[in-house]
Amino acid sequence: MRGLVAGAVAIGLVGVGGFAGADSEGPEADLAYHGAVSLDRGQIDLRVTPRNHGPSAVADATVRLTWSAPLAARQQLPDGCARLGARVVVCRTGALTADGVGEQIGLRMRLQGMPAEVTLEIGTVWSGGVVDRNRGNDEQRVLVLDTGDAYYF
Repeated sequence: MRGLVAGAVAIGLVGVGGFAGADSEGPEADLAYHGAVSLDRGQIDLRVTPRNHGPSAVADATVRLTWSAPLAARQQLPDGCARLGARVVVCRTGALTADGVGEQIGLRMRLQGMPAEVTLEIGTVWSGGVVDRNRGNDEQRVLVLDTGDAYYF
């Protein structure tokens, strides 16, 4: 687990400074994230499906999930996901073919306390050197109320 966390931290740090932006040259892909999130008495249920609209394949990418409220200290995260602080989790998408859908990422987490609402920010932090000129569909912000209802994005 320590190796996974260290690797995710390295990916996150490299991604922040080394993200291929709109002015970069190289293969181009269009990453997007869709899914559903619910909040019920401090319990988060999140499902995210990465998609690559192409035109190039992506060998791997990292999606950052940032919460407006701190997460509980102890979390059980799936393989490929790691915590990067009190409010941030990063997850690998795995390989994404051109115009393909990736594996669904599912997380069940607890927040500290039981806030009435929380905001989730979703965005690509690393794309393996592939340029994404359409950043509008891979960066999302979702308001989630503590109703137990699913909010789709």
